[in-house]
Formats: sequence, structure tokens, C-alpha cells
Amino acid sequence: MSESVEKNIQRMEAMFRGDRDFVVREFELPDGTKAAVIFIDGLVNAKVISEHVIKPLMRGRPVNVSETGSAFSDEEAAKAMLSGDTVVFIDGIGSAEYYNTKGFPTRQVSEPETETVIRGPREGFTESLQMNTALVRRKLKTTHLRMELIQIGERSKTAMCLCWLDDVANPELIDEVRRRLELIDVDGVLSSGYIEEYIEDAPYSVFQTIGSTEKPDVVAGKLLEGRCALLVDGTPFALTMPMLFVENFHSPEDYAIRPYFATFLRLIRFAAFFVSLALPAFYVALVNFHQELIPAPLLYTIASASEGTPFSLTVETAVMLLTFEILREAGVRLPRPAGQAVSIVGALVMGQAAIEAGVVGAPVVIVIALSAMSGFVSPTASNAVAVLRWLLLLAASLTGGFGLVMTLLCVYLHLTSLTSIGAPYLHPIAPLSPRELGDTIVRIPVEMMINRPSPFHTLDKRRKAPYNRATFTEGLPNEGSEP
Repeated sequence: MSESVEKNIQRMEAMFRGDRDFVVREFELPDGTKAAVIFIDGLVNAKVISEHVIKPLMRGRPVNVSETGSAFSDEEAAKAMLSGDTVVFIDGIGSAEYYNTKGFPTRQVSEPETETVIRGPREGFTESLQMNTALVRRKLKTTHLRMELIQIGERSKTAMCLCWLDDVANPELIDEVRRRLELIDVDGVLSSGYIEEYIEDAPYSVFQTIGSTEKPDVVAGKLLEGRCALLVDGTPFALTMPMLFVENFHSPEDYAIRPYFATFLRLIRFAAFFVSLALPAFYVALVNFHQELIPAPLLYTIASASEGTPFSLTVETAVMLLTFEILREAGVRLPRPAGQAVSIVGALVMGQAAIEAGVVGAPVVIVIALSAMSGFVSPTASNAVAVLRWLLLLAASLTGGFGLVMTLLCVYLHLTSLTSIGAPYLHPIAPLSPRELGDTIVRIPVEMMINRPSPFHTLDKRRKAPYNRATFTEGLPNEGSEP
């Protein structure tokens, strides 16, 4: 970098090739020395630059904003500008100082749309990395919370923040995640989903092995269990790792309600998962291969409802499944009011019309509708279900119940083989750990959750000391005593 302000400006202008948002402001210091500030319009707060950078320098006073660092080359100066900093050149100095004047527009904190809760925090992440790190800091007010900045993307230069608790998380886990992030070599990272496939253990599996959330309280809870989280600038979704399969059926609200009701809801979610996954294939296997297992009155009803339909049961089921997937995709992509209308009206009208026209039987529509509604109970697992449902349908249509059971067994074996950053994905079911089943399908009282999950190999194994409820009742008046 030259000691001449004019030469530095010329080189920076040549680098940005006359871009409209490239701004240069030249002025003089009190002693007559030439100086200039350069920045990218739209990424900075112009008022802060004028009031707290330029005016103090012109009056011989220190800059009133935090100094981010020094730039000794054109590339370093350009990198700072593209991050929202303002670069200051002064004649006679062969380097530049850049200051934090970020002021690009950001969305305000609002309630997450994908993880709604009735009882619990309702704030969600935004697209601003700085705001997201602050939201996590508010949940965990401890000096042991580490936040390491990482930059990935040859052209996008996307900033990321790796978060963990250094007195809880296993250092080997953090080193492994950091190593995988450093190996990523791509042009740009526009969302956290770009990173997910690069760092997960099984990128070709249909199951998601890296957690994703837009709630700061969920990230804080994961960090307290000894996991780490990755916040990506420009996306409101944080990645948490390692992830366990049972997390697909957990909700942040489970820990804010009574354990009995939370257990009941988890049982419903597990049941809904299996209904959504296997019900269409199970229905095809029963009707085509195992009619003796169906009660006679129900079998007669199914036969009469399907009488006159031109296609086989397998084709009917496949057509209705495909129709549902099309309607779901249309409902997601269209604007919200129109999308809801398409999803509800389209399903009702098309289903009723198909039955009246004799294209499909009413039992098939009921089965597909029940399977579809069950899939919405566990949205994080819906993508895997949407793919595996077709595989099970094919197996059931070819070999009946035998093919269905064998395919489900293969899915289970696949789940047992998966890991998430080294942790068994199906823990604590496989390998079985009876002492840790209290927060899986069931939810025991919070006071009994003493130990952190064992597969994370945390430094601090215990969440807290064993709980003694008797200490809370010692001071209460006995029955019949004076209040």
C-alpha cells in the first residue's frame, strides 16, 4: 500500500471498476495533511461516518467508533469495505485503518415461523450475524461461551461464528468441526444449508444428521448439553451438532410443560412418524396380499368403494401420493394466503372429484390424507419420510408384508450405522443405554435429568447435583398446624 492517498484511491477505484456504490470522501487534517475515507454505500451508516469519523479527524480528535484493524494491502482494505467497514487513508502512512460503521438494513427479531410454541420464548434469529450472537449471549451469560469467527467462500466471504462452552464441550469435537469447516473450498455460501452437506458424516443419507433451528433458546440448550453451534451470516437458521435421531420428535416446549403431557405428545409424534412413513405401503400390502387379516365387514366396504376404478390399488396410491406432494410444494412456493387456499381447497376439491369420477377409491384418499397429516407432526423428519414412503410402497406392492418388513429393517440398520460428528445417531436406542432413555420417547421430570448425553464425551458430565425434593418441603407447615 502506497503512502500517497491519491495513489491508494486510484488503485481502489481500479479494483472496484467504477461501481456506483463505491464512495470516496477526501478532506484535510488540521495540519493540512490529505486524508480520505472510502466505503461501500448501503453497507455503512453514513451518519456515523460523518459525525464520528470525518468530523473528529478534521478537528484533530480521535475517531469515536471502534477500530476494527489495520490494512496493509489493497485486498485487506477491500475485504474490510465489503464487510461494512470504513477505510481511512492518510498521506504519508503506508497503511490504512478501518472502523466498524456497519449500517446495512436487517430484519428485526420476530417469532420463528417454523418452530412455533405456545409456552416458551418467541424470539428467533435474523439474517444478521451480530444480532444472532447477541441473542445467544443473552441466554448464556457466562465467560465460558466461546465464539470463533470463521470466513468461508472464495467470492462471498461469508462470515460464520462457531459457538461452544469451553468448560463443557469436548475439545476434540470442536477441533473436528473446525477441521471440516477449514476444508470447505467453494465460491460462495448463501445459507447454512450450503455448509450442512460438507460437514455431516453421511451426506448421501436421506436422514438429516446436522440439527437446524432458528430459536436462540434451542441453541443455548444444545450448548449446555456439550454440543456446538454454527451461526452463518445472512441466514436465520443455526446449525447444531452432533444431532440425534430422537431430536426429530422433540420440541422446545416439551421442557416447559408437565412431563406426563410432554411424554404423551412425544408418543403421538413417534406414532405419527410411523403412520406417515408406512401407512400407504401397509394398506397396499393388506389389500393385495393379506386380505385374511382384514375384518370381513371392512373388507367388503373397501371392495365396494374400489369397485369400478380403472387402475390397480398400487397405481391409485402412487397417483394420490404424487398429487399430495404437488399440492404441498405449490402451497409452500405460492404467497401465504394463496398457498393456504391451494393446499386446503385443492386437496378437498381434487379428492372429492377423484372419488366421484371413479378414478380412485375413497379408502385410498383417506389413507393418503392420514399419512400426509401425520407427516406434519414432525416436520424435521418429513423430507426423509417423503422419500422412504415411495420405497416402502414399491416393496409392499411387489412382495406384500414381507417386503414391507424387510425394507423397514433395512431402514433401521441404516439408522444404526449413521453417526453425527462421531456420535451414534440412534443413541440411546442403538447402542442401547437404558439410563439415558428418560429424554427420548418419554420425558422424565427435569429434576431427574442430572447427566449430560454420554456420546458427546463432555468435560463436565453432570448438569447439576442430584436433586432432593425434601429440602424444599422442610420449611412448609405441617397439616393441621397454625399458618
